[in-house]
Amino acid sequence: MAKLNSTEEQLLWKNWIEKKDPQAGDSLIRQYTPLVTYHVQRIGASIPKNISRDELKSLGMMGLFDALNKFDYSRDLKFDTYASFRVRGAIIDGLRKEDWLPRSSREKAKKLEAKIEELEQTLMRHATADEIADYVEMPVEDVYQTVQEHFFSNVLSIDENLQDNEEMENKSFVIRDDSQKTPEQKMVKQELLQDLVKQINMLNENEQLVLSLFYTEDLTLTVIGEMLGLSTSRISQIHSKALFKLRKLLASEMMNV
Repeated sequence: MAKLNSTEEQLLWKNWIEKKDPQAGDSLIRQYTPLVTYHVQRIGASIPKNISRDELKSLGMMGLFDALNKFDYSRDLKFDTYASFRVRGAIIDGLRKEDWLPRSSREKAKKLEAKIEELEQTLMRHATADEIADYVEMPVEDVYQTVQEHFFSNVLSIDENLQDNEEMENKSFVIRDDSQKTPEQKMVKQELLQDLVKQINMLNENEQLVLSLFYTEDLTLTVIGEMLGLSTSRISQIHSKALFKLRKLLASEMMNV
């Protein structure tokens, strides 16, 4: 579908808001479906390959439709900004509710972390992915994937805790303000961020570039691959290697979110 100009889109919104015209609604959904594809690609980069991308897209489309119904067009807010939050939230909420990472995988991640600690205590330094793979007798790609899934699992857990806290606050008359961090917490977080910057600067050029484009420029792995002339799988590998190298500091930072 060709991109609509501002006049055409305003007319569609007028027909949708005032008349709930199904054709206008369908056109707006089609216009913003690329948002769903974008978030599916980004989230899909951190979850097991056996999870259907069609399922992620279905969750995302539900979020898009929800955004279409709840968006206040009179406000000074772009729909794509509003819809992005709804789409991403719907996908993550769906994954969290469906327990996308099986118990066996969670146990595998815990055991791997324990083995990594054991190996690094023996080596008295950080172990490489290849060394860990040899130590635990598993393919190096599985090491990268397990660590990456573990990170995303922590993100979902944080999201769940925040949502639970919001529900508890709605039921309470007296609320302790946990949103304000203590000076000690702020100092620890600042130190962790400084350490993280130092560690990122120690990554090779490709790893730094991929992390910057993915997390700062908000590009998908596919788009990054096209920019750098590399396959999506190669970009995914670089991304996984970079996360692996930063795993301890990232885990510490997530614990203090």
